[in-house]
Amino acid sequence: MKSKIIIYSIALITLFLGYSSHAQQDPQFTQYMYNMSVVNPAYALDDDTNVNLGILYRSQWVGSVGGPTTGTFFGHTKLTNRLEGGLSIVHDEIGDVVKQTSAFADIAYVIPVGQKSKLSFGIKAGATFFSTNFDDFVYSDQVNDDPAFSENISRTFPNIGAGLYYFTEKYYIGVSAPNLLQSKHIKDDNGIVSEASENSHVFFTGGYVFNLSDNFKFKPAFMTKYVNNAPISVDLTANVLMYDKLEFGVGYRHDDAVSGLVNFSVSPAIRIGYAYDYTLTNLGDFNSGSHEIMLLFNIGKIGKGFDKSPRFF
Repeated sequence: MKSKIIIYSIALITLFLGYSSHAQQDPQFTQYMYNMSVVNPAYALDDDTNVNLGILYRSQWVGSVGGPTTGTFFGHTKLTNRLEGGLSIVHDEIGDVVKQTSAFADIAYVIPVGQKSKLSFGIKAGATFFSTNFDDFVYSDQVNDDPAFSENISRTFPNIGAGLYYFTEKYYIGVSAPNLLQSKHIKDDNGIVSEASENSHVFFTGGYVFNLSDNFKFKPAFMTKYVNNAPISVDLTANVLMYDKLEFGVGYRHDDAVSGLVNFSVSPAIRIGYAYDYTLTNLGDFNSGSHEIMLLFNIGKIGKGFDKSPRFF
């Protein structure tokens, strides 16, 4: 029976994820293993003692003109024995021209499928607020201005997402599409394109914790992002956790960047992290890399304490 639940779940989510899309547009993160609820609404900790909060800020391609910046806030907690819920806000900017803010609420249903393993189904719903500002654009061809930049855009797009998350005390694996509805930023009027579009992204994630000793743990993880007709993005990360306090590691994004990561537990309630990406492509000639700062908070619920074990993912 339990094996059938897993098989049916994978089949169901595959139908949801069989979605037409054409270009990678979602913000990327190097410390994705600590930002998982933004990617997968089925993400679950199965911890009824805490409210988990996080803030992540990323400045990409520092020094380049119009380099993207992304700010993320997320909150997550267990609601009942089987339900977990969360909120996430992602604000993305490209220079002073494009601004996009997405706000979502998540709900996940967790089912035990083994003695120490659980499967979570998740959905998210919310809206994306998209705007552009072309007021300061200077055109090289004043006679034939590009109609795509002729007027500013302000749109609101509702959206939904879905995901699966299978986890134990030692590892997790998940598949998700946080934006299932294609947001049409493009308007084709008599062959004149005046806007753009945002398409669905499929994420496949996983991670494992190897106990090297009582005080050292090895934590490899991966994230794969797929959009139809675009190159697959693959992140591989290898971290080492020392004394449940200090964590450091390296990462590699295929054909894009190498990364260094570090985070430190200031207290049982606060963890601070930093990541740096060095660009491997020819874009590296025009920027000094990408920086990412992370803050994680575990707030004990009334009458309950902090995590009984470290938050590995």
